[in-house]
Amino acid sequence: MMNPELQRERSKATFCVAALTNLLDGSPQQTQRRRYLEGVIAQDPVFSNADNIYLSRQDRHVRAVAKAVRLVEACRKLGIAANSTEEGLLFASEDWRMLLNAVADDLPLALHWIMFVPNIISLCDAQQQAEWLPLCRDFRMIGCYAQTELGHGSNIRALETTATFVSEAQGGMPGGSFVIHSPTLTSAKAWPGTMGRIGTHAMVIAQLMDGQGIHRGIHNFLVPLRSTEDHKPLPGVTAIDLGPKLGFNNIDNGFCRFDHVMIPRRNMAMKFSEVDEHGTYRKKKQASKAASKIAYITMMQVRAYMIQEASKHLGMACTIAIRYSAVRLQGYRGENNNSSHGEEMQILDYRQQQHRLLTLLAYSYCFFFSGKKVLHRLNEMEANLSSSPNNSTTMSKEEATDIHASSSALKCCTSTIATDGLEDCRKACGGHGFLQSSGLPELVCTYLHHATVEGDNHMLPQQVLKVLLKMVQTLQAGGDTNDYRKCDCGLLIPSIMAILQQQTQGTTPIQCRARSEQDMQSLPLLLTAFEHRAARLLLDVAQQIQTAIKKNGKSPLDAWNDALLEMGRTTHAYAQYLLLRNFVAGIQEEEEEKATSRDTGLGPDEIQVLTNLATLCGVSWMERGLGDFVEDGYVTAQQARWVRSSVLKLLDLVRPNAVALVDAFDISDFRLKSVLGRYDGDVYPALLEAAMKDPLNQSEPGPGYEPHLKRLIKDGVGAYACTTSRL
Repeated sequence: MMNPELQRERSKATFCVAALTNLLDGSPQQTQRRRYLEGVIAQDPVFSNADNIYLSRQDRHVRAVAKAVRLVEACRKLGIAANSTEEGLLFASEDWRMLLNAVADDLPLALHWIMFVPNIISLCDAQQQAEWLPLCRDFRMIGCYAQTELGHGSNIRALETTATFVSEAQGGMPGGSFVIHSPTLTSAKAWPGTMGRIGTHAMVIAQLMDGQGIHRGIHNFLVPLRSTEDHKPLPGVTAIDLGPKLGFNNIDNGFCRFDHVMIPRRNMAMKFSEVDEHGTYRKKKQASKAASKIAYITMMQVRAYMIQEASKHLGMACTIAIRYSAVRLQGYRGENNNSSHGEEMQILDYRQQQHRLLTLLAYSYCFFFSGKKVLHRLNEMEANLSSSPNNSTTMSKEEATDIHASSSALKCCTSTIATDGLEDCRKACGGHGFLQSSGLPELVCTYLHHATVEGDNHMLPQQVLKVLLKMVQTLQAGGDTNDYRKCDCGLLIPSIMAILQQQTQGTTPIQCRARSEQDMQSLPLLLTAFEHRAARLLLDVAQQIQTAIKKNGKSPLDAWNDALLEMGRTTHAYAQYLLLRNFVAGIQEEEEEKATSRDTGLGPDEIQVLTNLATLCGVSWMERGLGDFVEDGYVTAQQARWVRSSVLKLLDLVRPNAVALVDAFDISDFRLKSVLGRYDGDVYPALLEAAMKDPLNQSEPGPGYEPHLKRLIKDGVGAYACTTSRL
């Protein structure tokens, strides 16, 4: 039976929910396909998530392994990827990602398809791929990506694991070998998922020493970890799970140490460089620049998926919190809200609840458009390079570094906002949000690692600023910026030049052109404001570093270190500009699509609700970062007040569609795993039913009564005997 509050909320929707669902899926056909695949998963008892929260870590891990095996088996029976050009490689199928989402649980084999197989495709030569990819396809070989060490993570050049060439004459294998060794405790590989208990092989990043004893830097090596016969660790390999974590506990994040493990010479990834049987190292001349760029793009795609994951996870949390906030009643309307008479208020009608949740809902939709754009751009680059493998001009150096900077900034910003936002959704559900059965604690804790993996969010700004500051230097030196203008970072060039001109010529200070509160809600005006802020903060960082070196006599390293905090601010400012710009551009593309075809694109009602969300993104981000806009006089005190009042206006516009907007995510109850976020809103019976499943409630008296509690209540060991202290 549908909760009446939710029913009333859905009746207030001003747009077609199905139209937005189709947009998020990609097409009506994709929506239909996704729902079919979700039904296949939900009906299979192996994929049950019913008792997950009551299982021990070991039982949960074993259940997740069973699900992974069953998923592969089900895909083969369904014929997934059977007709693909990749000859049955499941990970190449669009159905695969939909099925992974449908399982709604983390699978311990994940790093096999996320990192291991892409590395083989990107870094191994044709002969190696022909040997290893069929094994990966059939899961005879299950791999992980072993870069991070116990003592080193982001600083790849400082990795300690060694790969030393040994010729056949020196006791190596026929044709030569490499000896993989962990010389210290800190050189042990730590944190790779799928390594601890599952993986049979690892793509190990190690320092190469060739046959002449020359250090050749880091390279990739395929290293067997466990026997494919009995799955026991191979001689010289110590591989264990790192232990329980705050979340993500289905995954066996590993610790692995190598004690002079010998592997064949050809287990070095040899697409771009090789070591021959005599130990001579050479880079391959036939490895074109385009090929190396394709490998680079493949790695960047992981960050694009992480932007999409930020949208998805934030959307799930908003679905739970907004539906529950519509169902939960607290306080009374009217002047005297202590009265026991009158209509109780939905907590979604309280302004602070709207400010917490509706802004996060807007961000979730916003992230969707950026994830979609970045992934499309990367796929397009990869296709262009593949079609012209010997033409290095198909992607300039500026374009390559730009996609690195943009994806880094967006990964950093979206995962930070999502990490904080998920926890805010949990807190917005009050005490019930603290329950595991709410679905929120697991959602929060499972997502937390996104702020660390693929570049720690406090380290990534340095990578972003290296690219942006180089563009500033080119501008200041009067160099050619045509290649930059084709890139995301080049979007800042007009604002940078305007600010530089104002600084050098003393022209009128650049100011926001809003003349009313309504102006402040204009998306073009907001985009200009965010562009200006990003450009101004970027120039401030450049000036800070230059002043520290030239006037204060600091070393470049110390000057860089002092600027790190400003780099963080600048990276988030740049990312928010890209996010808002991509959101607005995505809406415009949908409008244009509708104008050219009656069968596709969104109607005016859907365009309006998305425009409201985009505007809410802009004014809420400006409200949270007003200091950045005010400190150089770009926004006046009056305009700052308009920003705050505009937030309230936008909350009013989004509020009637709140439940419908989370419905448009089309997240089934099976995937949501939440008693608070159920589609029917039948919260309280579901909460009680979940509580009754707790093993703690399965016996009377409770499991602590015998033999412990009984000693207090019945045997009287705690009775006061009026004894005198013996001290």
